[in-house]
Amino acid sequence: MSEEYYNSKKTDDFCGDVTAQGTRAALSLSRIRCILRGLDFKTYMFLFVVVPISIFFLYLHGQKISYFLRPLWESPPKPFHEIPHYYHENVSMENLCRLHGWRIRESPRRVFDAVLFSNEVEMLTIRWKEMYPYVSHYVILESNSTFTGLPKPLVFASNRNNFKFVESRLTYGKIGGRFKKGENPFVEEAYQRVALDRLLKIAGIEDDDLLIMSDVDEIPSAHTINLLRWCDDIPPILHLQMRNYLYSFEFFLDDKSWRASVHRYRSGKTHYAHYRQSDVLLSDAGWHCSFCFRRISEFIFKMKAYSHNDRVRFPHYLNPNRIQNVICEGSDLFDMIPEEYTFKEIIGKLGPIPHSYSAVHLPSYLLNNAEKYKFLLPGNCKRDGG
Repeated sequence: MSEEYYNSKKTDDFCGDVTAQGTRAALSLSRIRCILRGLDFKTYMFLFVVVPISIFFLYLHGQKISYFLRPLWESPPKPFHEIPHYYHENVSMENLCRLHGWRIRESPRRVFDAVLFSNEVEMLTIRWKEMYPYVSHYVILESNSTFTGLPKPLVFASNRNNFKFVESRLTYGKIGGRFKKGENPFVEEAYQRVALDRLLKIAGIEDDDLLIMSDVDEIPSAHTINLLRWCDDIPPILHLQMRNYLYSFEFFLDDKSWRASVHRYRSGKTHYAHYRQSDVLLSDAGWHCSFCFRRISEFIFKMKAYSHNDRVRFPHYLNPNRIQNVICEGSDLFDMIPEEYTFKEIIGKLGPIPHSYSAVHLPSYLLNNAEKYKFLLPGNCKRDGG
């Protein structure tokens, strides 16, 4: 009787049988088979369909989910104290200073415009032409390395003849890249900004001179710089609110660009930076035109070269045809969710940027040379390939 009971149990209990004999690999496989035999159809569907699809979805859209949920894990920064900005060409400078709560000076301050340069030749031209009547000295630093450690040509050096109009006011510096593979791009960026501090001293900047700190594509308006150089009692550090554009002046995003700043220089205290350095913001003080390039190749270069190159998550993002389509649609090059701090703002900015056909209040040099720079104006989204 006991023999029959034993044989019956051995036949029904597959798991018990396989764990008693065989190699380690065979035992492991048998255990898996044993576990799977006990699963129903719904569990199979979950393990082999739902779980893989979920993992693939997170791989594709994990960054989007993170940005969309940003209001849950990050609070908005402290609001700026925004100064109303008054201007009209028929109002005297004395009255303009008074409207801002400042006094007019007997003579204007000197103005230094300092930038790190990568490859934005057209934007640099428009910037320097816009501020030319009021800038005393231009300071530009160029590296043979991108922030991400890629070798790059000295683009400004090879185009210097195009900037003869500033030659008498120009201090140009070159710095060798460190080419440290795998390093955080912001480390190289900080290294170059420190070098720009030294170059400013070589250029002869002195206490109470005005220093403009902004990227090449963050362009202060001429009348803003003229106002600040003529008025006394302006804040020691003043951030500039700029109109945010993407790809050209056809795609107006918002008026939340604030990183550009103007400083009353103090030796040993003022250091070139591109982050928030005060709580005071001058309204409507210029234009920020991001990724405003003539050629598709320049888009590709910047996508790989700038500090946020980690946003290029897939190789097809760099496909020239895709980039051209994205530009004309006003969509995001990196297929990202808007970087905002409330769900209302995020949802409000989802999708392509609406087309704008207004070319009012743009840099004067751009409009005076509209044919040459038509790629920056409304209705001209097609880019050169090379």
